Amino acid sequence: MGSMSKRSRNIASMFAAKPPEETPEAAAAAAATRVPAVSVRTMRDSFTSFERENDDLRDLIAGGAVVLDLDPGLIDPSPISDRFEDEDSTNFDLLCRSIAERGQEVPVLVRRHPLDPDRYQTAYGHRRIRAARALRRPVRAVVRVLSDEDLVISQGLENSAREDLTFIERAMFALRLERAGYERTIGSRALSVDKPELSKLLTVARTVPPEIVNAIGRAPKIGRLRWQSLTNAIARDDYIVGRLRRRAIDEDFLKMPSDDRFIEILKAATGHRSYNTAAERSILDRDGVPIASMIYRGRNMRLTLNPDLGESFAAYLEFRLPSLVESYRTSFGTDKPEGSSQPRTRKG
Repeated sequence: MGSMSKRSRNIASMFAAKPPEETPEAAAAAAATRVPAVSVRTMRDSFTSFERENDDLRDLIAGGAVVLDLDPGLIDPSPISDRFEDEDSTNFDLLCRSIAERGQEVPVLVRRHPLDPDRYQTAYGHRRIRAARALRRPVRAVVRVLSDEDLVISQGLENSAREDLTFIERAMFALRLERAGYERTIGSRALSVDKPELSKLLTVARTVPPEIVNAIGRAPKIGRLRWQSLTNAIARDDYIVGRLRRRAIDEDFLKMPSDDRFIEILKAATGHRSYNTAAERSILDRDGVPIASMIYRGRNMRLTLNPDLGESFAAYLEFRLPSLVESYRTSFGTDKPEGSSQPRTRKG
């Protein structure tokens, strides 16, 4: 932590006329009292990220960008959101404590607001701005002329370099860029990915309904493969969405950590119970409303329709049932249904 503090002071010296004087002994004592052992890795990752930004900020200042102390109340977020609301306040509390005790060591990057010259718009540094607002102190900012494309590219590159940006946050950022009218090349540059990888991000973001994504949250430990598994399950069966929506509002689900919520949603999308059971199974429509129930007892089954569907639907089902059986036989390459292979039913 001693050498890390020294690097941080070197960064701070770029932007302060009088760098803080601190003896090695005082620095070591302060570090021991300020940072709990469980938070050392988090703080180290933050310092590493700041050092990555350091080189970029040197170039900005050398290119004529202005460094100002701004009222955080005058700074608006980027028009394209790239992060979910942080559910864990621990990291934010550590950031506030660090700024309160050590000062803001690395400026944020902003531009003049295109619609209001008295305000600013954030390229990156949203959490530092929020911390400055919470501490009621000015925020140190590099003010640079940025086009809309420059803003989102700078925003994406800075966040892509941070290890805590999750897969689904990257996917949703890619989708928001696309819906805002940015070309694929801008999305690739902002996220530092090639076109095939960008396509994978967009496929997940387009397929998983936004209310399900929001219910899951950041899911920091869930990577691309498991998000693609959920995407594939939804793409195979539209009726799954209704079941997922119902699970996402359950009280026990909402109390789970984000990663566990994803696992529960994935189970709901891909889990299959045995058909050889007497348990009643609900059949749902696309909105998750029950339309029928089915009970299996060995080779015997009973289908009960929701009375609200009415007699006309029952007649329609009776008329269509022979063609459904024929379609099943054609799909499964058999002349007649096999006793050991029951047709797949939408599960509740």
